[in-house]
Amino acid sequence: MTSVNLSGTPLLKTDGPIATIQLDRPRQMNKITAADLAVLSGHFASIEKAGARVLILTGEGRAFSAGYDLGDIAARTSSKEDVHASGFENVVDQLETLAIPTICRLNGGVYGGATDLALACDFRIGVDDCEMFMPAARLGLHYYSSGLMRFASRLGVAATKKLFLTGLKLDAAEMLRIGYLDEAVPAGSLDARVKELASVLAANAPAAMRGMKRAINEIAGNSFDRAAADQRYGESLVGAELREGSAAFAEKRPPRFGADLDGR
Repeated sequence: MTSVNLSGTPLLKTDGPIATIQLDRPRQMNKITAADLAVLSGHFASIEKAGARVLILTGEGRAFSAGYDLGDIAARTSSKEDVHASGFENVVDQLETLAIPTICRLNGGVYGGATDLALACDFRIGVDDCEMFMPAARLGLHYYSSGLMRFASRLGVAATKKLFLTGLKLDAAEMLRIGYLDEAVPAGSLDARVKELASVLAANAPAAMRGMKRAINEIAGNSFDRAAADQRYGESLVGAELREGSAAFAEKRPPRFGADLDGR
């Protein structure tokens, strides 16, 4: 018998080194509620502690997500302090700074705040009939700062202005053109392509990936700690991952990287 997630909160499952979080409120297009935020934050924390090497974020049903609950946003307008302490913003930022590589499996349309949730992932693979829509200007909402910074640094100023100032809906072809999607594939090929990428990432050196992901995100956000990156580079030159990677290359075999190497 298949269990039913009556609460609709995000589900976490693991398959070896690959963890998957599924938004699970399909009748409401996977709308994200205030109660979901603590669940997502807990999932992110537990994934890192458990030693997963890759995270896949996806949705159930015909859409990835309709975004954050507008009713909760409206309820928060009674207090400027509450609005500024946005739990949704914090969760998206937490996703972006996860040490392991992340893939957003866009099984359908992505709307509102969910566009930022997906953008916080390192890779986005979507079905070729997906679409995106950012309605902030139509709602009279000034979007939170870290989200605007993420869009502008990753997609550029022109694409960000088009999304946020016009509120126009973009199809998959346009999402590919502006760099929001890395790939658009037929629905029947989505799982295979996501699994293929996840397997590639899971097989790579985890400490090297953690360090490079951190550096790249810092560069994109104009907060690059070059001294720390140089230190990680120096440590890698004498580290176990490089020894194993070099040996595997010489022996023409897949490398076998340990899960607990220091990647600070």
